[in-house]
Amino acid sequence: MGGVNKKTALVTGANKGIGFAIARGLGTIGFRVAVGARDSARREEAVARLRDEGIDAFGVALDVTSGESVTVAAKTIEKTAGGLDVLVNNAGIAGRFDGGAQNPSTLDLDVMRTVLDTNVFGVVRVTNAVLPLLRRAESPRIVNISSTMGSLTLQTGPVLAAYAPSKSMLNSITAQYARELAGTNVIVNAVCPGYVATDFTGFNAPRTPEQGAAVAIRLATLPDDGPRGGFFDDGGPVPW
Repeated sequence: MGGVNKKTALVTGANKGIGFAIARGLGTIGFRVAVGARDSARREEAVARLRDEGIDAFGVALDVTSGESVTVAAKTIEKTAGGLDVLVNNAGIAGRFDGGAQNPSTLDLDVMRTVLDTNVFGVVRVTNAVLPLLRRAESPRIVNISSTMGSLTLQTGPVLAAYAPSKSMLNSITAQYARELAGTNVIVNAVCPGYVATDFTGFNAPRTPEQGAAVAIRLATLPDDGPRGGFFDDGGPVPW
């Protein structure tokens, strides 16, 4: 299915929603797509759907909260594709918010730890595991899926004292990676897909997954002189 020189993209949490739309979009423009997901049945279903559309896709068992899983996933990608050109850190969770679990005054610290483990630590685990592969690529890109709820300036959305700070920290981590990698060809940015109709939002939102995916796809295919260490939505730069 794939040529020797075809670029490869890993999308985490790619079995549904925005992640699947990003995988499909990148596959449609010629990328070989590694579909990263924990659930094996949903992962293989997503791969089958992509292949039915003529997209070169393969599944990667990936639990971003497990160091062992992430290490094995990186080896799987290298063995299957020979390298990696794009990483989209899409996997994320909102966390439980019933009973005031995410009100600051009654914040459940276990909920916060769980959210941070996926939304922040998971991004670091995956990024560091595949960074050696990305460094070998000609024009490597890392795109972290964030949210304007993490913007300290905008402070959008409801009060969610675990989820929103996790995205603020993700934005800061993105900037730190960009600073460290400033002298390399690895370009790192964060994006907000907007309020998208997925199971994450109870499908009660005005934007489609494809609309949400568009900005991530654009940042994943930036030219070599593209922006670094920024935070963007489809309207342009987002204030921190």
